Formats: sequence, C-alpha cells, structure tokens
Amino acid sequence: MISYSAPGNLMLMGEHAILHGQPAIAMAVTGRIIVHLTPRVDRQVMIHSSLGEYHSHLDSLSLDCTFSFIINAVDRLKTSLPSGFELRIDSEFSDQVGLGSSAAVTASTVAALLDFSGQPVEKSLLLNHAIEVVRKTQQGRGSGTDLAASIFGGLIAYEMQTQEVRCLNGLPSVDLYYVGYKMKTPDVIALVNQRAESHPDLYASLYQLMGALTRAAEQAISESNWDQLGVLMNQYSGLLDALGVCDRSLADLQFSLRTQSSVKGAKISGSGLGDSVITLGLANPEEINYQHLPITISPRGLEKVC
Repeated sequence: MISYSAPGNLMLMGEHAILHGQPAIAMAVTGRIIVHLTPRVDRQVMIHSSLGEYHSHLDSLSLDCTFSFIINAVDRLKTSLPSGFELRIDSEFSDQVGLGSSAAVTASTVAALLDFSGQPVEKSLLLNHAIEVVRKTQQGRGSGTDLAASIFGGLIAYEMQTQEVRCLNGLPSVDLYYVGYKMKTPDVIALVNQRAESHPDLYASLYQLMGALTRAAEQAISESNWDQLGVLMNQYSGLLDALGVCDRSLADLQFSLRTQSSVKGAKISGSGLGDSVITLGLANPEEINYQHLPITISPRGLEKVC
C-alpha cells in the first residue's frame, strides 16, 4: 500500500487578485486527508470514500462529478501507471466547509500516483501536476495557492505565474467561523469576471490595491507586526466587498468579530458569497452566532504515511 496525506488550507490574503498577477498568502491547517493506494493485478480502478464508490477501467475512465479531481489526476498520469489500483480516501474534516478538501485530496492523490509509477514525489513537480489537474477540473480556473499551502505546509506566500512559494514566519492564534453555506469557487469567480467586463479598468485597479495590501501583509508578518496585519486584513475585506463577494451574513459575521477586543482583524477567507471568516486573534465563540471552526496552522505539508 502507498499512502500520502495532506492538510487542509485557508487563504489569509490574496483572494481573487491572485488570478490577476498579484501574490497571495495562505496557510496549511490541522485536519488532513489521507489517500491509500493499493495496487491491483488488473486494469480496474476503484475509489472508496465516505462520499461514495467508484469503479472504472484505467484505459477508459468514466466520468463522475463526485470524484472529478481524482479521476482527472488518474487520467493525467495513467500512461505511466503499471496497473489498476484501489484508492481509499480518509478525511479528518468535512468537505462541506471551506478548508481546502479538494486541494488536499488532489495533492495526496497525485503524490500516490507518482510514487506508484516510480516517479519522484518532488514538491515543485507535484505542485505543477496538481495545478494542471485542478485547472482541467475547473475549466481552466485555479491559482494553485491552496495546493501550495497543502503541499508545503505552514504559512506561505505564493505567486501564480511562476509557482514561487515563499515560506513565512508563523502567526499568532487564528480562528475561523462558518456562515453555514458557500458558493463554489469557480461560480464566484465566473460571477466576478462577468461583472468586471463592464468596468475592466476599475477592477484592474482593485486587484492592484489587493496586491499592494498582500505585499504589505507579507512585510508585516516578517516583522511580527500583528496590529498592522490586522488592519491590512480589514482593508482587504473592504476590497472584497467592492468586488461584490461579501453578502449580508459575511458582513454581519465580520463586524461581530471585530467588536471583540482580542481580534486584531477579520476578513473573508476564500472566494466569498458564503464560506468562512478568518480572524487574527481569538474571539469568544459564545458571543458569535455562527459556527465556530477552531483551527491551528500546521507546519506539516504533504507527507508519505508509513
């Protein structure tokens, strides 16, 4: 059996702007997805997970939207695979909340397939393969930030065009609250792009401002200037509102969190129109009327499970 695991992840800064040439900052978080690959003597491919079962032939893979990331990973590497196999997917967190389950399962699956085919599981190569899998699954969309966080672990800065990953110092305590629903990231991105068609120069300016804030945040992290980082997080959230991805529940949640003296900053984490708000500093969950998802940054990225 070949087994790999990867952590979930969260965006700290850089949502949307990362797709327009700007940097992003993301983190791996505790809670992992583990992929176990067992070789078969035939050409059959089977997937077992809490989401369901899948059975197909390696040379003629059938489509299944439940396992689209995994199937596209297999399709990308199938010519180098020696035989069929079975995959068992174990998860320590729900795919219903925005903790990067798709990135974690894609990274773990690609790693297991590379290992099975006798290729080196080198992080930069793995990241490149995984990004192509995600973009095929999401009709060309996907920056790779979430994949980089899950693969490298810890807190990172990331540049999409060069796939550069910069490991950053840690953060003080962070926290996460979930509004109870989320729109799929590709759908949010498509909606924002549609709006941008009417005012391309305005949206380009917003992305540039987002990039400036993210670079300033990276500097604040390097200096452990947490008060400044909190301010930058709040400012970035205002720009996400300007993009139109902050709805009533997200706005209510953010302002509720900012009333807590222990919270230095609060912003949407992810594409918006649902999902979660991340805080710098810990709030009192009893005073927040939304689902609390306690998190800690994981220094461990992708790992082979012995």
